[in-house]
Amino acid sequence: MQITEPYDVIIIGAGAAGLMCAAIAGQRGRRVLLLDKADKIGSKILVSGGGRCNFTNLHVNPTAYLSQNPHFCKSALARYTPQDFLALMHQHNLSWHEKTLGQLFCDQKAPAVVEMLWAECRDAGVDLRLNAEVGEISRNEANFRLQTAQGRLDAVSLVIATGGPSIPRMGSTDFGVRVAKQFGLKSIPFSPALVPFTFPQDVLEGLFVGLAGVSTEVAVSCGEGYFREQMLFTHRGLSGPAILQISSYWQKGEVIVIDLLPGKDAAAWLQAMQKQRPKAELKTVLSEILPNRLAQRLCESLFPNRPLGQYGEKQLQAIGQQLQGWELTPSGTEGMRTAEVSVGGVDTRELSSKTFEARKVPGLYFIGETVDVTGWLGGYNFQWAWASGWCAGQVA
Repeated sequence: MQITEPYDVIIIGAGAAGLMCAAIAGQRGRRVLLLDKADKIGSKILVSGGGRCNFTNLHVNPTAYLSQNPHFCKSALARYTPQDFLALMHQHNLSWHEKTLGQLFCDQKAPAVVEMLWAECRDAGVDLRLNAEVGEISRNEANFRLQTAQGRLDAVSLVIATGGPSIPRMGSTDFGVRVAKQFGLKSIPFSPALVPFTFPQDVLEGLFVGLAGVSTEVAVSCGEGYFREQMLFTHRGLSGPAILQISSYWQKGEVIVIDLLPGKDAAAWLQAMQKQRPKAELKTVLSEILPNRLAQRLCESLFPNRPLGQYGEKQLQAIGQQLQGWELTPSGTEGMRTAEVSVGGVDTRELSSKTFEARKVPGLYFIGETVDVTGWLGGYNFQWAWASGWCAGQVA
């Protein structure tokens, strides 16, 4: 189909950031076309939070985001806040509830959030084309020109909202950084984030044997990252919220440090137990505050198991230190296949932090996960999508 009149704005990617941007641009009277190569909109919204949609977090602040430039996210997050998105939900009669750590979930589930965003787009006159894979993109003095399976499309402004390459089964790719490269913009290579760790076979068959499915609260640290949440042993290594969070800070070869008794002085507790119950075995008292299988395994592989009265003071201190500073070196991660998001993307130095427009290419915008800004687990990445989409939508 040949378009004679160019659109004011074409947005590639009908996910969280793209939908928000399209609605805001349309509300400004812009002629907007939203494109997606999939056959439905909001795919990642629909699967988020197990379909319940953890759409934002009450504790959003810039320190919860990773980027080569940690200051870049401040403007957008300050201008479009979780309260702004809650006001939009309220307008559409949607309700929500808070789970742990400020995570907000939609009572009406994920499809209701997608429908709300599409209603905003529809009411603003946004055109939508699905199954519209974009091929070549070019630019002349006036417009951007896109070649698609449905014909040629022209637009004054072009917004790239295609996300990162995490969860490739949903069609995710590195399309955004390829467009950036075409127009001479630098990018940070994508790598998986919020992703489970894998471990060598000898660790799985030795230290971790029989632990798959065991979950316990821990505090885990690596580099500048520190999180206190649940950890889960798997057949391939470690997962659970604490591990997914710390994976964003981990580089191959680095050690992660796990505190199995967060908030407790393990050595002092063991010494107190020794006085109270000298005949009780170490694995018995550990199983009272740790999952039984984990306590048994630790006493088979890391500590000698005997009655508490048979340990010296320094031995108990050493056991306490190991319980609170268990060092492990993952061999890798599960990769993009299971990563919830990716770190990396278009270098923020190439973009305006207020408008998300490329400094060198007027009219070209990058938003959402395509940009080198990655949030913590728990609704932070959706808030980045809403905020960056809103900012670009104000000016595109």
